[in-house]
Amino acid sequence: MHLFKSLYQRHFLIRKAWMEEDSQPQHLAFRAHHRHVVTCLLFDSEKILTGSDDTKIHVYDTKTGALRNRLEGHEGGVWALQYDGDTLVSGSTDRSVRVWDLRTGRCLQVFQGHTSTVRCLVILRPVEIGKEADGVTPIMMPKEPLIITGSRDSTLRVWKLPMPGDRPLFQSGPPANDRDNPYFLRTLSGHHNSVRAIAAHGDTLISGSYDCTVRVWKISTGELLHRLQGHTQKVYSVVLDHERGRCISGSMDNLVKVWDLQTGSCLYNLEGHTSLVGLLDLSHDRLVSAAADSTLRIWDPESGACKATLSAHTGAITCFQHDGQKVISGSDRTLKMWNVKNGECVRDLLTDLSGVWQVRFDERRCVAAVQRNNLTYIEVLDFGAPRDGIPSRKRGRRTVVDIHGRETPDVEDAMPAVADEG
Repeated sequence: MHLFKSLYQRHFLIRKAWMEEDSQPQHLAFRAHHRHVVTCLLFDSEKILTGSDDTKIHVYDTKTGALRNRLEGHEGGVWALQYDGDTLVSGSTDRSVRVWDLRTGRCLQVFQGHTSTVRCLVILRPVEIGKEADGVTPIMMPKEPLIITGSRDSTLRVWKLPMPGDRPLFQSGPPANDRDNPYFLRTLSGHHNSVRAIAAHGDTLISGSYDCTVRVWKISTGELLHRLQGHTQKVYSVVLDHERGRCISGSMDNLVKVWDLQTGSCLYNLEGHTSLVGLLDLSHDRLVSAAADSTLRIWDPESGACKATLSAHTGAITCFQHDGQKVISGSDRTLKMWNVKNGECVRDLLTDLSGVWQVRFDERRCVAAVQRNNLTYIEVLDFGAPRDGIPSRKRGRRTVVDIHGRETPDVEDAMPAVADEG
């Protein structure tokens, strides 16, 4: 009971620190990818992964900001990034999919086959989707871990996720025969324009395309289950609500649509945005949409009712994430945090920016990829620092560190390009 109480107290203190306007997180910042855009950002308690249009992937230490590794090999910008354990998968404008070992930084496989930019990807692990006839044995889908990629060539591709110790494979150009790649399973064709967003669970895959449609696929067979028509402009975002048997799409036509996966019919049109709905996130029984109209909206995914409109930004929302307590969003010159329950802006987490590329958070940290004076920085706000006893004099102020994690003066304006920024 003592352990449970101390864990509860720990979680409570961190949650409290996030939402109190005067609480001071520890603030770490470091340069990344010189002046380039950070297109992908992932992190956990050990590492921060960034993908950029400079063709490189960087691995940083979450606690110190030190550069741990630089993954080089792509010949075009990196636009998609996912990892599972020590396996990282990346997709690029060079049309390839690369599989990396995060422990060594080595590229182990290069998959070719797409004929244009790999724009989105997911790593799909088997999950229980039901029971066998005996009512006991779980039905697991997919049968093995998969990579699914979506491309500007209008197709999706399904690959086996290589396991540690599996055969290396380095395809240097489009294969004459896809069977030359033992990891390749199938191509899903049917879209007539770029595949912009995908979501998957079990044996179900959702794809949203610039052809204005959303498609529902059965992954194990490649069968097209539904072609969801109704958007009048490009589809930019999709989420899969597998618990309710629904999917949700956001489009350039300003609409969010909720679809029934069984029938393929549109259940709701969620209206209110006045510009492109480029971002959607479903979490903790709330759907949040973010648009180029500078607002975010919180919806009840069951009924389609709009619960709140978050309007304090002045430019298009470029990134956001939410949980049961808060929404963190980036736009124009600021990173803002909102109370998800009442829609009120709690605080500005970062200000005086010239751009916000990406944001992610976990229980204790918020990590953002931003631009300051045309230089790219990763900013780490640690709301667990007070609980860990880090003194207030070391919190609240922005500490800039170099590639070794050592504190350094911040020379935002005057910097010559340095060797560590490649």
